[in-house]
Amino acid sequence: MTSATAQLDVVTGAFSYSGAAIARELRAAGHRVRTVTGHPGRAPAGADVEVRPLDFADPAGLAEALRGAHTLYNTYWVRFARGRVDHDAAVANSRVLFEAAARAGIQRVVHISITNPSLDSPYPYFRGKAQVEQSLAGTGVPCAIARPAILFGGDGVLINNIAWLLRRLPVFAVGGRGDYRVRGIHVDDLARLCVKLGGDRETVTVDAVGPQSLTFRELVDAVRAAVGSRAVVVNVPGPAVLALSRALGAALRDTLLTAEEYQAMADGLADSRAPATGDTVFTEWVAEHGAELGRHYANELDRHFRPAPHLSGRA
Repeated sequence: MTSATAQLDVVTGAFSYSGAAIARELRAAGHRVRTVTGHPGRAPAGADVEVRPLDFADPAGLAEALRGAHTLYNTYWVRFARGRVDHDAAVANSRVLFEAAARAGIQRVVHISITNPSLDSPYPYFRGKAQVEQSLAGTGVPCAIARPAILFGGDGVLINNIAWLLRRLPVFAVGGRGDYRVRGIHVDDLARLCVKLGGDRETVTVDAVGPQSLTFRELVDAVRAAVGSRAVVVNVPGPAVLALSRALGAALRDTLLTAEEYQAMADGLADSRAPATGDTVFTEWVAEHGAELGRHYANELDRHFRPAPHLSGRA
């Protein structure tokens, strides 16, 4: 298939984290890729990706940016509220995006959600994700929903920053007993799953999870061993770990952990009993990559908010 006749797909945030992995996988499969992004300046020199603006205030322009594509791969979301952008705003923005996709003639949407979303959730993140899934279903566009818990690999923030802290602090605090489970998926496994779902026809929802479920304490211990840390891992009450996270965040000009993220994880929402949809075993991966993890701090606010605060989000 020549580049002129290759299928064109759109990825929100193809220069970000999961979006970049999906774009790489699509290009490897011979697809043409267009991105809609709030950060067009992140496009690397010579990037083989068409770039269009992600402007939720211009639904007609957004539909035009999507026109001509077959599948929309949507990674847009916000991790936490900041400024005018909160989870309610992200739900409304997602609705604008899906309606634009329907008007543009998009034939399929592959959407990244979260494990255990619920319209009745006490947590705005999980409740908002359920509302977004509901909005997508309401468009009538055939869709697939992938629900990861946490991602690792590539230039991901979470595991890298755990490693960074373990390299530099004499003590690492784990909230509560640390026995709540986390079932992550490698970002490249997620990308392969999404591209596979994009090639299918049925409407489906799957948990995007790897083969290994660990307690959070086991996850921290695995990272500690991989980076050769001598930090003492201690269990502290949840409020204490949140206070420590706020203090460290202030020093780093970042948000390390929100109360909702900790409480949702402690409630088991980062785990799943579904069959594995990724192959990478976390403990094997972290042992192999320990030497490079945590060498530099990855600032979430710099990545997703400071470059373009008026269009902040993960796209």
